[in-house]
Amino acid sequence: MRRDAPGAGPSGRPAEFWQPALPQGAGPLYRAIVDAMEADLATGRLAPGARLPPQRRLAAALGIDLTTVSRAYAEAARRGLLEGRVGQGSFLRDPAEARPGAPPPSAPLSLPLALAPADLSMNLPPCPADPLLAARLAQAGQAWQPAAAMAMLLRYQVVGGCAAEREAGLAWLAPRLGPLPAERLLVCPGAQGAMLAVLNALARPGDTICAEALTYPGFRALAAHLGLRLAPVAMDEEGMLPESFEAQCRHQAPRALYCTPTLHNPTAITLPLARRQALLEIARRHQVPVIEDDAYGALPEAPPPPLAALAPEQVFHIASLSKCMGPALRLAYLVLPEPRWAARLGAALRALAGMASPLGGALASAWIRDGSAAALLQAIRREATARRALAARLLAPALPPGATLPEEGFHLWLPLPPGWSRGELLARWQGAGNPGQEIGLVGSDAFALEAPPEAVRLGLGAPEAEALRRGLETLADLLARPPAMSSLVV
Repeated sequence: MRRDAPGAGPSGRPAEFWQPALPQGAGPLYRAIVDAMEADLATGRLAPGARLPPQRRLAAALGIDLTTVSRAYAEAARRGLLEGRVGQGSFLRDPAEARPGAPPPSAPLSLPLALAPADLSMNLPPCPADPLLAARLAQAGQAWQPAAAMAMLLRYQVVGGCAAEREAGLAWLAPRLGPLPAERLLVCPGAQGAMLAVLNALARPGDTICAEALTYPGFRALAAHLGLRLAPVAMDEEGMLPESFEAQCRHQAPRALYCTPTLHNPTAITLPLARRQALLEIARRHQVPVIEDDAYGALPEAPPPPLAALAPEQVFHIASLSKCMGPALRLAYLVLPEPRWAARLGAALRALAGMASPLGGALASAWIRDGSAAALLQAIRREATARRALAARLLAPALPPGATLPEEGFHLWLPLPPGWSRGELLARWQGAGNPGQEIGLVGSDAFALEAPPEAVRLGLGAPEAEALRRGLETLADLLARPPAMSSLVV
């Protein structure tokens, strides 16, 4: 196979046209690509600083699978031969500048722990199939100075986040909320810790909190734990109905409104701008604080402004990193309506949840500063897009007339076809011998504050891609068969 010399050989072609010669029977194909890259660097056919071809383009040129090229680029990064730059591509490095102490080529990178299987009922972000990105994310922790890493491990940190963590959080939120003073931001141990602190500050046992008629089960659990009553706000295909919220404000005197306006869980509805403004005007007139759960707000490319951007003095904004970076970070940014809330909410965090993980905070901050967080977010978006397209293709025949799937995010709300009940579907789905249980179905009962509709939520992120395809095919086949025909009555 041809081997061009980017920028140096007779072809005069730019770096992105580099194609390695791959000898037959020379061991793993991905390693042969890296060996060729290393050899071309040594002979001058490739020069440090040259940009390598995009992975898809090289895979097409070589007639091989994309994952093989991705694995080769990840191995090259591990050997110190290349580095990835957000929005620019992969660039060759001088092998002499490889990081001291890097493992030899034969030593694979591994984690010193066994990962538990994903809970398929949880709404998890999909894991991007990009080894180069994985290697880049892992490098952040390797760059820590030993003394700093030891201090993070063996010392308690500031409740609400240190200055560096807050600075990173402000940078992460700036595209959606604009510039904010650091005094209005608290770093919290996950969205649950942030919500617990806010509810503790705003309400007492027996008080009423308004929430969407279908709402996040984690918030329902918190309200029950604190002895709070949840008043449902009716919804339509665009989300919460302002007139229903107005009626609840008049008759219930709620202490707050909790909502997820962007990619609502479970329905994946995004409130349009006009309805956001109408709901905020009602909250302002009735002096009702708003708790905005923005767990999915970073996922859309161009979402409507968050509630906290439209009425900053009215809104407690909670931006979890679980859906846009990873649940294991256990980190959320809480933006306060005014700096005066910081002492009260900080005290609540100290009493109820304590500090956010310093390791998670340092890792997320490093990713935000060096662009890895943005690269990870883009990779999650791409994988979610592919999974939604697969679901749309396989489930389309089973959807009720007029039903549509969301254009963004990685969870779906599936109204059931006529003749199906959620109980019967879940019973059959979980029945013995069902080969399609690779995806998690959650019945509407988990979300409903009033009579639950006949619907289920599908989480597309947790399964491996092939397992997701099998599960969706099984679900589509099951829904296509009327319950009376598929029942076995004895």
